[in-house]
Amino acid sequence: MSKMEVPEVKPAVPPPPPKGVAKKVRISHLAEMKLSGRPIVMITAYDYPTAQIADHGGVDLILVGDTLGMVVHGFDTTLPVTMDMMVMHTAAVCRGAARPLVVADMPFMSFQASAEDAVRNAGRLMQEGGAQAVKLEGHSDSVLTKIRAIVDAGIPVMGHIGLVPQSVHALSGYRVQGRAERDAERLLAMAQRQQEAGVFSLVLECVPKQLAHRISQELTVPTIGIGAGNVCDGQVLVLHDMLGFTQKPPSFVRKYADAKAGMLRGIRKYARDVRERTFPGDEHTYE
Repeated sequence: MSKMEVPEVKPAVPPPPPKGVAKKVRISHLAEMKLSGRPIVMITAYDYPTAQIADHGGVDLILVGDTLGMVVHGFDTTLPVTMDMMVMHTAAVCRGAARPLVVADMPFMSFQASAEDAVRNAGRLMQEGGAQAVKLEGHSDSVLTKIRAIVDAGIPVMGHIGLVPQSVHALSGYRVQGRAERDAERLLAMAQRQQEAGVFSLVLECVPKQLAHRISQELTVPTIGIGAGNVCDGQVLVLHDMLGFTQKPPSFVRKYADAKAGMLRGIRKYARDVRERTFPGDEHTYE
């Protein structure tokens, strides 16, 4: 039996980074970007192919977010996500991402109980998952203790304040945080304390633009906004939201493509071709 001739398919080669941008993003580069006013681009990814696409798309950071529980696994919240799930998805992303800095979320109850738990689980995300940094949600004194412990262990930490989805029940749902003056002052103080505790960056989620601007101006570390206006040092979006997979994305999301519709068209065409016996054709068949 003769072998079917298959055209050579060359792997996609990512374009070179823009002039003045590092080949591999490091934490020091993020600090330089804040100082120079160059916006930081961050996006979520949860597996090897989406990490490759994000890398080739030119993002600076990839967040392996615990949002994977909702957009990949179909949970209603991020709370069911486990450390084993985060390690598996982080490892897949790290295999697909060459240039971006990969940050892995610390899932619910991976750090809340004790500093020892926090360091051990952060270490797993670095050692087993290959992450270059971890992210912790929360704005309590207890979270500050965990940040310091992880940083002292030599692991870079990104903070996350404002709307913290792991505390969705305590916050009575997904609501904008920091609108009242007292709440705004509390978030500003926590942002400063997290910087003092050693975070290299801070996510601000669902806070008023004026507050996000004030925090960004007062901190020396970069801020990454999501639902916080265009005044932060960078932005992050959930990949599935911006590419049209999410049925009802948050109001702060802009849909940049309708990948879901494109996939649906392709699958429907494939199903039609199979039923009409027009696929596989001779060119897809061995003799």
